[in-house]
Amino acid sequence: EVQLVESGGGLVQAGGSLRLSCVASGFSLYEYTIGWFRQAPGKEHEGVSCISPSDGMTSYADSVKGRFTISSDNAKNTVYLQMNSLEPQDTALYYCAASSRHTCDVGYLDVWGQGTRVTVSS
Repeated sequence: EVQLVESGGGLVQAGGSLRLSCVASGFSLYEYTIGWFRQAPGKEHEGVSCISPSDGMTSYADSVKGRFTISSDNAKNTVYLQMNSLEPQDTALYYCAASSRHTCDVGYLDVWGQGTRVTVSS
């Protein structure tokens, strides 16, 4: 079965850190482009960060640049999102998704995880 499973969410105070994990099964993340997305209550779905493990390409939303870092561990078939200097506005359901194309465009995502919730208190 092809699936993505996220973990690492939780409750943290503003200024704190969390590391989210996205583990793939049934396929190799190395052959895909992986994105982290989030959706806060009452807000639009937002792309947070994107990585292509095969060539190291990464990208970030302006709102998280300098605070979040995306990385991959091919041996563990896992993509991480290190989140530092968290702010209350980072509170959201975070989920990862994979595309077989070299893009994190929502229209080309093939596999979605169920998400992990991040809550940042002020």
